Amino acid sequence: MSAAVQSRFAAALRDPAAALPPDLALSRGRVPERRFVVYRNNVAASLRAALETRFPASRRIVGEAFFAELAGAYARAHPPRSALMMAYGDGLADFAAAVPALASAAYVADVMRIEAARTRAYHAADAEPLGPERFAAMRPEELQRLRITLHPSLEIVRSAYPALTIWAMNAGERDLAPIVDWSPEDALVVRPALDVVVRRLPAGGAAFLGALAAGMTLGTAARLAAGNDAGFDLTLNLAGLIGAGLVVAMTAARPRRGGRAP
Repeated sequence: MSAAVQSRFAAALRDPAAALPPDLALSRGRVPERRFVVYRNNVAASLRAALETRFPASRRIVGEAFFAELAGAYARAHPPRSALMMAYGDGLADFAAAVPALASAAYVADVMRIEAARTRAYHAADAEPLGPERFAAMRPEELQRLRITLHPSLEIVRSAYPALTIWAMNAGERDLAPIVDWSPEDALVVRPALDVVVRRLPAGGAAFLGALAAGMTLGTAARLAAGNDAGFDLTLNLAGLIGAGLVVAMTAARPRRGGRAP
């Protein structure tokens, strides 16, 4: 099948209003147009179902009918590029953020980002976290010089809204209740063992982990996080870093002249 034929077929498959591809052939006496319409409907339904499975909390928030319409529009604009459907919908949050009807519920896009990150974390590579005993005997100056390798499943979703709380209430993780505090929330998504864990990061935690992921030493990352957020608590963030199994490897950076590691 030539590239031109494939292109015409794919275009007709995505758009129910498009003309049927002229390359359809009669098979066993059946009308090809009818068979193509059935196939097109099945493909559209399968893509919607994949998105509904991946974004159940978002679907609950916006309602089944609206989500079906949104998923259909996304599928027409962004057909799968891979046979691995577990990754389909990575761009749904950005797509939803541009939908005028969701302008008054902008937090929905961040809920979608949390749900997409959960799927990626579930399918990410396994890695054995370092236990707290590896850190227990270290002196403060040794900790300062550490470069940390974070778990490969780890992702951070930053939101200007309480998106983590909204996700939890619509994912069955928390009871539905009025949200009084609409402060921003940073969500940590990681799978250190069998289950994906989603929790709220403390003040400065996103900047701290981001700096560590960028290769900064623990001391430099802590100073950056403290400068980014006056509420940053190094002890609290270290406890979360180690206790949540986020560290899979560490190396000690050599100190520069003057004693401080880069």
